[in-house]
Amino acid sequence: MGVEIRPATINGENHSEGVNIGAPVVLGLQPFALVDHIAKVDWSLLSQIPGERGGSFPVAVEELKHILNELNAHILPSTDNESLLKTIAGGSVANTIRGLAAGFGISSGIIGACGEDEEGKLFMSNMGFYKVDLSRLRLKNGTTAQCVCLVDEVGNRTMRPCLSGSVKVQADELKREDFKGSKWLVLRYAILNVEVIKEAIKIAKEEGLFVSLDLASFEMVRKFKSPLIELLESGNIDLCFANEDEATELLRGEEKADPDAALEYLAKRCRWAVVTLAQNGCIAKHEKEFVRVPAVGEAKVTDATGAGDLFASGFLYGLVRGLSLEECCRVGSCSGGSVIRSLGGEVTPENWQWMYKQMQTNGLQLPEPSKSSVVT
Repeated sequence: MGVEIRPATINGENHSEGVNIGAPVVLGLQPFALVDHIAKVDWSLLSQIPGERGGSFPVAVEELKHILNELNAHILPSTDNESLLKTIAGGSVANTIRGLAAGFGISSGIIGACGEDEEGKLFMSNMGFYKVDLSRLRLKNGTTAQCVCLVDEVGNRTMRPCLSGSVKVQADELKREDFKGSKWLVLRYAILNVEVIKEAIKIAKEEGLFVSLDLASFEMVRKFKSPLIELLESGNIDLCFANEDEATELLRGEEKADPDAALEYLAKRCRWAVVTLAQNGCIAKHEKEFVRVPAVGEAKVTDATGAGDLFASGFLYGLVRGLSLEECCRVGSCSGGSVIRSLGGEVTPENWQWMYKQMQTNGLQLPEPSKSSVVT
């Protein structure tokens, strides 16, 4: 597969135009560009899908095709005139980066690879619309990865990405210039990406970047714990995000395996450690400081897809702006709460406005209107 080392383009249009000149403040590494297919479905389809409900674990091409073919027969009717099936740029890191650019006005870019196919065009168009810097996105011959996000009637999501045969950025394709001048590198743990993650961390630390790692899913932690522990024990992870299921899985088999114990474990290895607790908010620790922050706003869960990713957007915004640990958590609760109000990991303009209102009510620093992609 040939790699084109140039700004990503669609039909000759340069989609890195309009981004902030200079290096993005926050860089996301998502080796596989990914397109999400999100739908609300009944339990009968979920019972056909291998693996546990609520997790995220790769499937083969044949399984992806089977799920997509079955969707129409199992989609639940919409109660609010929302599209029954959404297809958007996806992936945990892409969700976080898009959120930072769109809702918080933080200059952000993504490192990865996508195919020169319809899914690749969709990924670039969607991310480029929000002024995400795509100049580090490699275009390759081949297919772009896809993921099916199945949402049940109460908003819980089960994700099945298909990465088989899809193009990705390799460890030896990373360049120092990709990282130079940026402040943060955002990563998501995945066993298929361990080598490129390690290389990215190596270059990032040499260039003085902070590194953020999300634990991905309880299934990934359970099945591939040893490489994850190695990453955490390296001392190179500055910030770690885990939800309560991932946190519990991380310490499974230990005398105490719960979110509080996991937070202590992570805080000894990372400068900042955060465990999100769904409707119960989050707990976080930085050095000796510990905070427990409740969820913000009234609960309205349409789809939990992207909740942790957008929490990370808000938390990172807080760190970039120099906010306190508690304020970072509260902003994260606002942004995480915004995305669950509609289908998919892309926050709607109406829900960004909801978030800004929550931030204002809670006395939190609002993004500069001129930098946000959302009209306020």
